[in-house]
Formats: sequence, structure tokens, C-alpha cells
Amino acid sequence: MMRDRTASNGGGEIVRLENARKTYVMGTEEVRALAGVNVTFGKGDFWAIMGPSGSGKSTMMNVLGCLDRLTSGSYYLDGKDVSKLDDDSLSELRLRYLGFIFQSFNLIPQLSVQRNIELPLYYLGWDAVRSAQRAKELAEDVGLGERLNHRPTELSGGQMQRVAIARALANDPQVIFADEPTGNLDSATGVQIMELLTKLNKAGKTIIMVTHEPDIAAYADSRLHMIDGNIDRIEGLHAKTESVTAAKRS
Repeated sequence: MMRDRTASNGGGEIVRLENARKTYVMGTEEVRALAGVNVTFGKGDFWAIMGPSGSGKSTMMNVLGCLDRLTSGSYYLDGKDVSKLDDDSLSELRLRYLGFIFQSFNLIPQLSVQRNIELPLYYLGWDAVRSAQRAKELAEDVGLGERLNHRPTELSGGQMQRVAIARALANDPQVIFADEPTGNLDSATGVQIMELLTKLNKAGKTIIMVTHEPDIAAYADSRLHMIDGNIDRIEGLHAKTESVTAAKRS
């Protein structure tokens, strides 16, 4: 059942970075991809992270998705400091609590739509009957109920991204991370995908998206602009709150 948009926002924080720094060593030089970022994302929010190439937006996404580690600082997920977790614990966290949507879809071409959607559930230890039922329900939700036995090569780009979204929802994640979700799609299909993400957000899902396209970012309630590893500005619903919060932390 869909929840009202107001009810899905203001439910407390889900993600927080405190003095987050990520430094890469490139030969004899150090590149500061994140240079002491402080930001909070609330439960049920829809954020777009924007910025030019090298601004740190992809690094932030990788850190938030537990795909990379901070050099220093803290990352709290639903109140728990995950900064110091080992690799196995991070993998378990990703599997159980996070969902991912990628620009290149990242589907397994040898598997059917149903098997691709079921994949996270296999690693969670679900039995075959329960997994199949969950995959069918999710495929119906994204408009692919009649494509369960098709393989990715038999689908359009928009359909493949819908499969990726269904797979991201399989574990009922707390946060969905979308990395350029419309980057490989034509504009009309991109609109359809963004309408689907908006629908998921209205149902209560927290969505954090990286995009370089202003028209795509406009679907988000708040837009975080990065430059040189720092937050340049925040626009939208949480602009004032986050600006005050960041000022207090600094």
C-alpha cells in the first residue's frame, strides 16, 4: 500500500557522514575525493547528488553504498557506525539493507528476468518457491510480469533497467542507490524510469541518486552539488536544514 509523501519524509536520519574524507594516492600525488563532508539524509528522502567530473559525487556514492571505505571520518547507517566494519560485514550490510541501480544495468545475460531478480534472495538463503513468488510480484510491479522467462538480450534498455530496479527491491532495502539510472536510456524511457523511482519514493523508499542531468535531478526533493570533494550547495526541500546542520558541525 502506498504511503502519503509527507508520511515518508521526516522519519529521522538514515544516512550520515561526519567529517568524511577519502584520499587516493596517485603516484606521488594525493587526490582528495572527499575533503571533510558533513551531510545527513533522512528516511524517505529523495536526493540527487550532482557535480562535474572529479567533484567527488561518485566517491560519495561508493562510500554510502559500502563499496568503498573512508580514509577518515565516520559513516552512520540507520544510527550504526559502519566506517570500521570488515569486508565480510560490509558485504552482509549491502546484501540485507541496500539496493543498487546502475547505469549499465549489471544484469547477468545468461539468466532470465526472474533469475536476475531472484539473485539477491539466493544469497540471502531464501528457498526457491518463496524467491520465485517474490520475483514474480516485483516483475509485476515494474510492468514486466509477462517477461519473466526472457533474457536481458531480449529486452529494451528501459526494460533492462526495470529488471535492475526489481532486483534492487528484492531484499526490501532501507536505501536505494541509483548511479546515473537513465544514462543509457533515451529521454522518453528515462522519464518512465524516473516516474517509477518517484513512485517508490512516495511508497517510503529512501533514494539517493547520482546524475549530471538537471532534468533528472529535478525529480528529487533535494539536490546536493559537489565540487572538489566538498559540498558546494544544497537546493530543494532540505537546503536550509542541511546548511544549518553543516554550519553547526564545522
